[in-house]
Amino acid sequence: MSIRLTALHIYPLKSCAALAPTQIEVETRGLAHDRRWMIVDAGRRFITGREQPRLVLIRAEPTPRGLLLRAPGLPDLLVAPPRASAERIEVTVWRSLVDAALASDEAHTWVSRFLRADCKLVYMDASAARPVDPEYAQPGDEVSFADAYPLLLISQGSLAALNAKLHQPVSMLRFRPNLVIDGVPAHAEDGWKRMRVGKIEFELLKPCVRCGFTTVIPETGALDPRGEPLRTLANYRRGVKGVQGVIFGMNVIARGRGRMTVGDTVEVLS
Repeated sequence: MSIRLTALHIYPLKSCAALAPTQIEVETRGLAHDRRWMIVDAGRRFITGREQPRLVLIRAEPTPRGLLLRAPGLPDLLVAPPRASAERIEVTVWRSLVDAALASDEAHTWVSRFLRADCKLVYMDASAARPVDPEYAQPGDEVSFADAYPLLLISQGSLAALNAKLHQPVSMLRFRPNLVIDGVPAHAEDGWKRMRVGKIEFELLKPCVRCGFTTVIPETGALDPRGEPLRTLANYRRGVKGVQGVIFGMNVIARGRGRMTVGDTVEVLS
């Protein structure tokens, strides 16, 4: 059986609902439009679904005129990308400091109303460089507002193996991948170093350590009452490959640019 790319996912606003394009451009910081916007708190620190599970209910759609925000109980809002002259602030993503551009006051009000907290919406433009951890990267590698790496890869086989152990199966969206593949045994991706999807090569940097965000139900923004799937994963995916914590999926970086399409052939190079 050949290995295929079976799904693409982007999250234009960090921690928002997933979009599933059938094809997309691969850029320096990851997939086009992926995690280029982010909400920060009054201390200018990033807010994610870990602290605010309801973030997954925001649907953020890139359009030619800007980012279209939709959420339950609020009117739709189109947010234009900040101009070059827009005010900038230094925001924190884990240990990274990023010089981000501020969105409009209207956008700040919208996200603050939805999260019931004092928040601001920021944008990662071309000037907002954020390097990848040099322990795993090459000079010049960059990442968006994603947690640490440009892309996340998970195989359908890995999800199927997990669901076979669960009382109630979960969807792939619990794990927020960018690239989903099929045609390999469970966790085969753990041992890969390089692969090619279509004509683009990728390097697999390290396993992804999972957190409580996996227990947020994408359709409702509520927490899984059983603490799943993290509870079950901890029974058989903790400490795998010498990594502390529970791992599921691989962090990936592109070593080429171009367009990927669902259905593309995946070739394991090493």
